[in-house]
Amino acid sequence: MIKINHVTKKFGDFTAVNALNLEVTTGEFCALLGPNGAGKTTLIKMLIGLLKANEGTIMMDHMIMNRNNSKLKKKIGIVPQHTNLDKDLTVKENLLFSAKLFKIPKIEAEEKADALIDFIDLKSVENRTTRRLSGGMKRKLMIAKALIHDPDIIFMDEPTIGIDLNARRKIWDVLRAMKKEGKTILMTTHYIEEAEYLCDRAALMNSGKVIYYDKPENLRYNLGKYTVEYFNEEKKSMYRYFKTKEEARLYVNSLNDEYTLRDTTLEDVFYNFTNRKVD
Repeated sequence: MIKINHVTKKFGDFTAVNALNLEVTTGEFCALLGPNGAGKTTLIKMLIGLLKANEGTIMMDHMIMNRNNSKLKKKIGIVPQHTNLDKDLTVKENLLFSAKLFKIPKIEAEEKADALIDFIDLKSVENRTTRRLSGGMKRKLMIAKALIHDPDIIFMDEPTIGIDLNARRKIWDVLRAMKKEGKTILMTTHYIEEAEYLCDRAALMNSGKVIYYDKPENLRYNLGKYTVEYFNEEKKSMYRYFKTKEEARLYVNSLNDEYTLRDTTLEDVFYNFTNRKVD
């Protein structure tokens, strides 16, 4: 569904995205992970046509993305990092306004808005102005706006940033339901557990490149199925990774301090990835 081929984006002498290649298959949920400045948001902006690549091509549904490809843009839903809601409109009015931008007939727009309000569980506040919504409710409404025209592909840039754990988990339910409906989803996130829980594959980015791209379980296995966490003599946390529990137990026998032996998580993969030099 999405094919990024050797895409580069430069801002003057700075290369934000560097000869990047990535493919996302139809119905797949993919996460982009990486430290600040890795190029994730720049890549998203190119995918939705806000920025033009200096080199390479971006194809979606067998069409090349560019600023003027209105046919392709109708197939895309966007959940930006920053709020894109009209504060003086109600929940339902925000959805109806978005439907109008996509030239959806009034009766159909009403039906779609009502269905989405039920889907994202905002029925009790559908007539409340956006400025009176909680952070979690605003995020859910932004997702509903992205779905109003029933897109095949959805791009989300930090969709749960700045909201509490309970609201985040409720949004996870919405995102999982979207995936079950066959949507192709590409998401950036700093919440590693979010990627591990939701995504089919994760792409680890650094310096504008995708360094690793695989299923979370494969990324964990390649690092080591088991993690030994302990304090060194300088009282700093240290981590060692092992393929087997037997290897891990042999290692902890040599430690004098307290330790934890546990299963490796995607957060361990991300930490190891971002705390070492990547060529």
